[in-house]
Amino acid sequence: MVVDKDLMQSNLDCFLRCITPVVQSQSLPKTEIRNLNRLWHPWEREKIEYFTLSDLWRCYDEWSAYGAGVPIFMSGGETLVQYYVPYLSAIQIFTSSSYVNRFREEADSGDCETRDSFSDSCSEESETEKLLRMDGCSSEEGGIEQDTLWHLNDRLGYLYFQYFERSAPYARVPLMDKINELAKKYPGLMSLRSVDLSPASWMSVAWYPIYHIPMGRTIKDLSTCFLTYHTLSSSFQDMDLEDDMECAQRKRKEGEGMGLLPFGLATYKMQGNVWVSGKSGRDQERLMSLLSVADSWLKQLRVQHHDFNYFMGIRRG
Repeated sequence: MVVDKDLMQSNLDCFLRCITPVVQSQSLPKTEIRNLNRLWHPWEREKIEYFTLSDLWRCYDEWSAYGAGVPIFMSGGETLVQYYVPYLSAIQIFTSSSYVNRFREEADSGDCETRDSFSDSCSEESETEKLLRMDGCSSEEGGIEQDTLWHLNDRLGYLYFQYFERSAPYARVPLMDKINELAKKYPGLMSLRSVDLSPASWMSVAWYPIYHIPMGRTIKDLSTCFLTYHTLSSSFQDMDLEDDMECAQRKRKEGEGMGLLPFGLATYKMQGNVWVSGKSGRDQERLMSLLSVADSWLKQLRVQHHDFNYFMGIRRG
Protein backbone atom coordinates (compact mmCIF):
# COMPACT_ATOMS: atom_id res chain seq x y z
CA MET A 1 0.00 0.00 0.00
CA VAL A 2 1.39 3.37 -1.02
CA VAL A 3 0.71 6.25 1.37
CA ASP A 4 0.51 9.74 -0.08
CA LYS A 5 3.07 11.79 1.86
CA ASP A 6 0.92 14.89 1.46
CA LEU A 7 -1.79 13.17 3.52
CA MET A 8 0.58 12.23 6.33
CA GLN A 9 1.12 14.41 9.34
CA SER A 10 4.14 16.61 8.65
CA ASN A 11 7.05 17.08 11.05
CA LEU A 12 5.84 20.62 11.74
CA ASP A 13 2.38 19.26 12.64
CA CYS A 14 4.02 16.73 14.90
CA PHE A 15 6.15 19.32 16.69
CA LEU A 16 3.20 21.64 17.35
CA ARG A 17 1.12 18.72 18.62
CA CYS A 18 3.82 17.37 20.92
CA ILE A 19 4.66 20.71 22.58
CA THR A 20 1.04 21.84 23.09
CA PRO A 21 0.15 21.68 26.78
CA VAL A 22 -3.22 20.08 27.49
CA VAL A 23 -4.27 21.53 30.82
CA GLN A 24 -6.69 20.00 33.29
CA SER A 25 -9.77 22.20 33.20
CA GLN A 26 -12.70 22.96 35.47
CA SER A 27 -16.16 24.39 34.83
CA LEU A 28 -16.88 27.84 36.20
CA PRO A 29 -20.00 27.99 38.41
CA LYS A 30 -22.89 29.80 36.70
CA THR A 31 -23.01 32.31 39.53
CA GLU A 32 -19.47 33.38 38.63
CA ILE A 33 -20.14 33.52 34.89
CA ARG A 34 -22.48 36.47 35.45
CA ASN A 35 -19.69 38.38 37.18
CA LEU A 36 -17.11 38.05 34.40
CA ASN A 37 -15.66 41.15 32.74
CA ARG A 38 -17.80 41.60 29.60
CA LEU A 39 -14.97 43.31 27.77
CA TRP A 40 -12.96 40.12 28.16
CA HIS A 41 -15.83 37.64 27.84
CA PRO A 42 -18.38 39.26 25.51
CA TRP A 43 -20.03 36.02 24.40
CA GLU A 44 -22.97 34.49 26.21
CA ARG A 45 -22.01 30.97 27.20
CA GLU A 46 -23.78 28.39 29.29
CA LYS A 47 -20.49 26.74 30.17
CA ILE A 48 -17.03 28.25 30.62
CA GLU A 49 -14.00 26.14 31.30
CA TYR A 50 -10.90 27.47 32.97
CA PHE A 51 -7.57 26.29 34.31
CA THR A 52 -5.28 27.52 37.03
CA LEU A 53 -1.78 28.65 36.12
CA SER A 54 -0.36 26.05 38.52
CA ASP A 55 -2.02 23.31 36.43
CA LEU A 56 -0.57 24.84 33.28
CA TRP A 57 2.97 24.78 34.65
CA ARG A 58 2.49 21.19 35.71
CA CYS A 59 2.27 20.28 32.01
CA TYR A 60 5.87 21.45 31.63
CA ASP A 61 7.23 19.54 34.63
CA GLU A 62 8.33 16.37 32.82
CA TRP A 63 9.34 18.30 29.69
CA SER A 64 11.58 20.54 31.81
CA ALA A 65 13.27 17.50 33.36
CA TYR A 66 13.64 15.18 30.37
CA GLY A 67 12.61 17.16 27.29
CA ALA A 68 9.55 16.86 25.07
CA GLY A 69 9.91 14.04 22.54
CA VAL A 70 8.94 14.84 18.94
CA PRO A 71 8.87 12.00 16.34
CA ILE A 72 10.66 13.13 13.17
CA PHE A 73 10.40 11.48 9.75
CA MET A 74 13.56 11.92 7.71
CA SER A 75 13.67 12.02 3.91
CA GLY A 76 15.51 8.69 3.69
CA GLY A 77 12.72 6.86 5.51
CA GLU A 78 14.48 7.02 8.89
CA THR A 79 12.40 7.82 11.96
CA LEU A 80 13.82 9.27 15.16
CA VAL A 81 12.67 11.16 18.25
CA GLN A 82 14.13 14.62 18.87
CA TYR A 83 13.91 16.02 22.41
CA TYR A 84 13.41 19.71 23.20
CA VAL A 85 13.69 21.47 26.56
CA PRO A 86 11.24 24.35 27.22
CA TYR A 87 12.45 27.67 28.64
CA LEU A 88 10.30 30.63 29.68
CA SER A 89 11.13 33.29 27.10
CA ALA A 90 8.53 35.93 27.93
CA ILE A 91 5.28 36.36 29.82
CA GLN A 92 2.82 39.16 30.56
CA ILE A 93 -0.12 38.69 32.89
CA PHE A 94 -2.91 41.26 32.87
CA THR A 95 -5.77 40.93 35.33
CA SER A 96 -8.33 43.08 37.12
CA SER A 97 -7.40 45.88 39.51
CA SER A 98 -8.92 43.96 42.42
CA TYR A 99 -6.47 41.08 41.97
CA VAL A 100 -3.51 43.43 41.55
CA ASN A 101 -4.46 45.30 44.72
CA ARG A 102 -4.93 42.06 46.64
CA PHE A 103 -1.51 40.77 45.64
CA ARG A 104 0.05 44.13 46.47
CA GLU A 105 -1.49 44.01 49.95
CA GLU A 106 -0.15 40.48 50.43
CA ALA A 107 3.29 41.64 49.29
CA ASP A 108 3.19 44.69 51.60
CA SER A 109 2.54 42.42 54.56
CA GLY A 110 5.52 40.23 53.63
CA ASP A 111 9.25 40.76 53.86
CA CYS A 112 11.17 43.58 52.21
CA GLU A 113 12.51 41.43 49.41
CA THR A 114 9.03 40.47 48.26
CA ARG A 115 7.71 43.98 48.68
CA ASP A 116 10.53 45.59 46.69
CA SER A 117 10.42 43.06 43.86
CA PHE A 118 6.66 43.38 43.59
CA SER A 119 6.82 47.15 43.24
CA ASP A 120 9.19 46.72 40.29
CA SER A 121 6.45 44.94 38.37
CA CYS A 122 3.37 46.69 39.63
CA SER A 123 3.32 50.46 40.05
CA GLU A 124 0.66 53.11 39.98
CA GLU A 125 1.03 53.96 36.29
CA SER A 126 -1.48 52.43 33.93
CA GLU A 127 -0.72 49.35 31.88
CA THR A 128 -0.99 51.36 28.68
CA GLU A 129 1.66 53.71 30.02
CA LYS A 130 3.83 50.71 30.82
CA LEU A 131 3.46 49.29 27.33
CA LEU A 132 4.27 52.64 25.76
CA ARG A 133 7.27 53.05 28.04
CA MET A 134 8.53 49.61 27.02
CA ASP A 135 8.66 50.88 23.46
CA GLY A 136 10.71 53.91 24.49
CA CYS A 137 8.02 56.58 24.52
CA SER A 138 5.53 58.08 26.95
CA SER A 139 1.84 58.77 26.44
CA GLU A 140 2.65 62.45 26.04
CA GLU A 141 5.17 61.73 23.30
CA GLY A 142 2.73 59.39 21.63
CA GLY A 143 -0.09 61.92 21.79
CA ILE A 144 -2.40 59.55 23.68
CA GLU A 145 -5.39 61.25 25.25
CA GLN A 146 -6.39 60.37 28.81
CA ASP A 147 -9.77 59.00 27.72
CA THR A 148 -8.01 56.64 25.34
CA LEU A 149 -5.69 55.50 28.12
CA TRP A 150 -8.64 54.69 30.36
CA HIS A 151 -10.38 52.78 27.57
CA LEU A 152 -7.28 50.74 26.73
CA ASN A 153 -6.63 50.18 30.42
CA ASP A 154 -10.09 48.64 30.84
CA ARG A 155 -9.56 46.40 27.84
CA LEU A 156 -5.99 45.32 28.57
CA GLY A 157 -6.42 45.00 32.31
CA TYR A 158 -3.81 45.76 34.94
CA LEU A 159 -0.30 44.43 34.53
CA TYR A 160 0.38 42.06 37.42
CA PHE A 161 3.59 40.49 36.18
CA GLN A 162 5.96 40.45 33.23
CA TYR A 163 9.24 38.72 32.51
CA PHE A 164 11.52 38.81 29.46
CA GLU A 165 14.47 36.44 29.36
CA ARG A 166 17.71 37.96 28.10
CA SER A 167 20.28 35.38 29.20
CA ALA A 168 22.15 33.20 26.73
CA PRO A 169 20.51 29.76 26.25
CA TYR A 170 23.26 27.93 28.17
CA ALA A 171 22.72 30.20 31.20
CA ARG A 172 18.98 29.55 31.48
CA VAL A 173 17.07 27.12 33.65
CA PRO A 174 14.15 25.05 32.30
CA LEU A 175 10.68 26.57 32.39
CA MET A 176 9.41 24.75 35.47
CA ASP A 177 12.46 25.76 37.52
CA LYS A 178 12.10 29.39 36.43
CA ILE A 179 8.39 29.49 37.29
CA ASN A 180 9.02 28.01 40.74
CA GLU A 181 11.68 30.65 41.31
CA LEU A 182 9.46 33.53 40.18
CA ALA A 183 6.39 32.27 42.06
CA LYS A 184 8.15 32.76 45.38
CA LYS A 185 7.83 36.50 44.85
CA TYR A 186 4.72 36.51 42.65
CA PRO A 187 2.21 33.99 44.10
CA GLY A 188 -0.36 34.86 41.45
CA LEU A 189 1.74 32.84 39.01
CA MET A 190 0.28 29.79 40.73
CA SER A 191 -3.11 30.90 42.00
CA LEU A 192 -4.56 32.96 39.13
CA ARG A 193 -7.10 31.31 36.83
CA SER A 194 -7.44 31.73 33.09
CA VAL A 195 -10.83 33.44 33.59
CA ASP A 196 -9.11 36.06 35.78
CA LEU A 197 -6.80 37.11 32.94
CA SER A 198 -7.43 39.61 30.18
CA PRO A 199 -7.06 38.62 26.49
CA ALA A 200 -3.74 40.50 26.48
CA SER A 201 -2.14 37.87 28.74
CA TRP A 202 0.36 35.65 26.94
CA MET A 203 3.58 33.72 27.20
CA SER A 204 6.33 32.62 24.87
CA VAL A 205 8.27 29.38 25.29
CA ALA A 206 11.71 28.80 23.77
CA TRP A 207 12.39 25.20 22.71
CA TYR A 208 16.01 24.15 22.32
CA PRO A 209 17.03 20.69 21.00
CA ILE A 210 19.14 18.54 23.32
CA TYR A 211 19.45 15.05 21.81
CA HIS A 212 17.73 12.56 19.56
CA ILE A 213 17.12 8.81 19.72
CA PRO A 214 18.65 6.81 18.19
CA MET A 215 21.79 8.79 18.89
CA GLY A 216 24.82 8.88 16.65
CA ARG A 217 25.47 11.23 13.79
CA THR A 218 24.82 14.95 14.07
CA ILE A 219 21.92 16.08 11.89
CA LYS A 220 22.07 19.79 11.09
CA ASP A 221 18.40 19.82 10.10
CA LEU A 222 17.54 19.09 13.74
CA SER A 223 19.43 22.06 15.22
CA THR A 224 16.38 24.30 14.73
CA CYS A 225 15.17 26.22 17.79
CA PHE A 226 11.56 27.37 18.19
CA LEU A 227 9.63 30.13 19.92
CA THR A 228 5.97 29.33 20.53
CA TYR A 229 3.36 31.89 21.63
CA HIS A 230 0.36 30.94 23.75
CA THR A 231 -2.59 32.88 25.11
CA LEU A 232 -3.32 32.47 28.81
CA SER A 233 -6.88 33.80 28.94
CA SER A 234 -10.15 31.87 28.75
CA SER A 235 -11.41 34.59 26.40
CA PHE A 236 -10.12 32.51 23.50
CA GLN A 237 -11.41 29.12 24.59
CA ASP A 238 -14.01 28.91 21.80
CA MET A 239 -11.74 30.30 19.09
CA ASP A 240 -10.10 27.64 16.95
CA LEU A 241 -6.60 29.01 16.50
CA GLU A 242 -5.62 25.94 14.53
CA ASP A 243 -7.32 24.79 11.33
CA ASP A 244 -5.78 21.31 11.38
CA MET A 245 -8.74 18.92 11.42
CA GLU A 246 -6.71 16.07 12.87
CA CYS A 247 -5.65 18.25 15.77
CA ALA A 248 -9.23 19.40 16.35
CA GLN A 249 -10.42 15.79 16.39
CA ARG A 250 -7.66 14.90 18.85
CA LYS A 251 -8.84 17.63 21.23
CA ARG A 252 -12.45 16.43 21.01
CA LYS A 253 -11.46 12.82 21.69
CA GLU A 254 -9.41 13.73 24.72
CA GLY A 255 -12.19 15.84 26.23
CA GLU A 256 -10.24 16.08 29.45
CA GLY A 257 -8.46 19.39 29.22
CA MET A 258 -7.80 22.58 27.34
CA GLY A 259 -5.11 22.56 24.67
CA LEU A 260 -3.08 25.77 24.47
CA LEU A 261 -2.17 25.57 20.81
CA PRO A 262 0.49 28.07 19.71
CA PHE A 263 -1.01 31.11 18.00
CA GLY A 264 2.43 32.28 16.88
CA LEU A 265 5.79 30.75 16.06
CA ALA A 266 9.33 31.84 15.23
CA THR A 267 12.32 29.68 14.28
CA TYR A 268 16.11 29.92 14.42
CA LYS A 269 18.75 27.91 12.51
CA MET A 270 16.18 26.28 10.27
CA GLN A 271 18.09 24.29 7.66
CA GLY A 272 17.10 21.73 5.08
CA ASN A 273 13.52 20.69 4.49
CA VAL A 274 12.74 18.61 7.58
CA TRP A 275 10.13 21.13 8.79
CA VAL A 276 8.66 21.90 5.36
CA SER A 277 8.54 18.37 4.08
CA GLY A 278 5.01 17.90 2.87
CA LYS A 279 1.46 19.03 2.20
CA SER A 280 2.34 20.78 -1.07
CA GLY A 281 3.97 23.84 0.48
CA ARG A 282 1.43 24.14 3.28
CA ASP A 283 4.11 23.91 5.99
CA GLN A 284 5.98 26.88 4.55
CA GLU A 285 2.79 28.92 4.36
CA ARG A 286 1.92 27.94 7.90
CA LEU A 287 5.34 28.94 9.22
CA MET A 288 5.03 32.34 7.58
CA SER A 289 1.51 32.81 8.89
CA LEU A 290 2.42 31.90 12.47
CA LEU A 291 5.47 34.18 12.30
CA SER A 292 3.34 37.05 11.01
CA VAL A 293 0.81 36.59 13.83
CA ALA A 294 3.57 36.59 16.47
CA ASP A 295 5.08 39.75 14.99
CA SER A 296 1.68 41.48 14.91
CA TRP A 297 0.93 40.47 18.50
CA LEU A 298 4.18 41.98 19.79
CA LYS A 299 3.63 45.17 17.82
CA GLN A 300 0.07 45.57 19.12
CA LEU A 301 1.33 45.31 22.71
CA ARG A 302 4.38 47.47 21.89
CA VAL A 303 6.64 44.79 23.31
CA GLN A 304 10.31 44.30 22.56
CA HIS A 305 10.75 40.54 22.88
CA HIS A 306 14.48 39.82 23.10
CA ASP A 307 14.36 36.22 21.86
CA PHE A 308 12.09 37.11 18.96
CA ASN A 309 14.41 39.91 17.89
CA TYR A 310 17.38 37.55 18.13
CA PHE A 311 15.64 34.85 16.10
CA MET A 312 14.78 37.44 13.46
CA GLY A 313 18.34 38.75 13.38
CA ILE A 314 17.40 42.11 14.92
CA ARG A 315 20.27 43.23 17.10
CA ARG A 316 19.61 46.02 19.59
CA GLY A 317 22.14 47.82 21.77
